[in-house]
Amino acid sequence: MQVITVVSAVFGARCSVLVHDDGSCVVIDAGAGVTDSVLQLVADRDLQPAAVLATHGHVDHTWDAGRLSEALDVPVVLHAADVYRLADPFGTLGLLGSSGSPSHDPSGPLAQAIAATGIDPTSYTAPHRVEPFGGADDARSADTVLELGSLRIVARHAPGHTEGSTLYLVADVAFTGDVLFAGSIGRTDLPGGDDATMQRTLREVVATLPPATVVVPGHGPTSDIATELARNPYLARL
Repeated sequence: MQVITVVSAVFGARCSVLVHDDGSCVVIDAGAGVTDSVLQLVADRDLQPAAVLATHGHVDHTWDAGRLSEALDVPVVLHAADVYRLADPFGTLGLLGSSGSPSHDPSGPLAQAIAATGIDPTSYTAPHRVEPFGGADDARSADTVLELGSLRIVARHAPGHTEGSTLYLVADVAFTGDVLFAGSIGRTDLPGGDDATMQRTLREVVATLPPATVVVPGHGPTSDIATELARNPYLARL
């Protein structure tokens, strides 16, 4: 198994292409502007994509999900609790996404960050083919096993940053999105975030992972659970 990283120019969001030895692959967190690089990678290595996964529904992780889904003819897969964000990516981020009315008007800091990369913030296209898992109203769902091509991925609900935030676990690797970063955690002050829920997720989901688990976050460098338990102040205080 191999993990290939493509970094979006918007907030440095990390797009991961998880590749099985036989060429099956999935794309995790298709941020703004990653489509061309991912399509080139797929073509150059003759990969067989099975899905575009999202660790959560924030648009810096899903901007290109619809475009890639269509180009690769695969579904967008994410927790049911975050599906609603795909239809209104700016409005569901509160003032970070939209500073005016209507809620979907891209006028906030995120739209400005997207525009600064040369991408038109009004060009977003919601995915047409979405396959959710989990329950939209569940406080915490049981693990969902995703069989995608030759890849077996455990989707573990980890709310707090958003209602549907998910860890994707494959062998000894955890794709943590904005739940856990190297030395930090995701913010909980945006719509759908909740600090008490995040603390429970950190205590019951993150801290219980095997220490050798490699952490591939949605932003920034990789780490491992042992290092984060020892050095991350948000885990050390649990």
